[in-house]
Amino acid sequence: MVLSINPQNPQKRLITLVVECLRQGGVIVYPTDTTYGIGCDIFNKKGVKKIYQIKQRDPRKPFSFICADLSDASSYAQVSNFAFRTLKRNLPGPYTFVLEATRVVPDTLTTKQKTVGIRIPDDPIALAIVQELGHPLVTTSANISGDEPIHDPSLIYDILGKSIDMVVDGGVRMGDPSTVISLLDDKVEVLRQGSGDVSWIHQL
Repeated sequence: MVLSINPQNPQKRLITLVVECLRQGGVIVYPTDTTYGIGCDIFNKKGVKKIYQIKQRDPRKPFSFICADLSDASSYAQVSNFAFRTLKRNLPGPYTFVLEATRVVPDTLTTKQKTVGIRIPDDPIALAIVQELGHPLVTTSANISGDEPIHDPSLIYDILGKSIDMVVDGGVRMGDPSTVISLLDDKVEVLRQGSGDVSWIHQL
């Protein structure tokens, strides 16, 4: 099923349909402020397993997830005063911040070191979905692992197959994946350069 949603002003009734799909255990493809992502409710173990299969991804590599806001993020990650200031300065935005996980996070989404990747994208559709869902949303680029991200939602089913329960069409998204930054031990380390500018790091 393909659902076209206004990228600037998401229609509430359509967001409700997306959330109903997620609550029923569905896996969706949806737009972010960088490119399209594949996601499910982070507490849906079957959905997480299904995304690994769709992406043909190494199960030892956990996914990041989208939170609604900084308050939400602090429920799932240990946010120090330094980390809070850094997140507040850069989010919403095209970054994934790696932090120490809290006990609330499912084991399938943490590393052996018990860290997590947190996203708060600057995208009305993604934020509307996660706000109505009431839980974070798994986020990983919509592609087969190792391939280029899919920018055009009309190609999703052709490339990823019919295992996707819903495609949320918010228009073509031509961005690179998010920039991944570790804030562990209050030290800033760029793990992957992507869409997000990192020049601000030198000003810390």
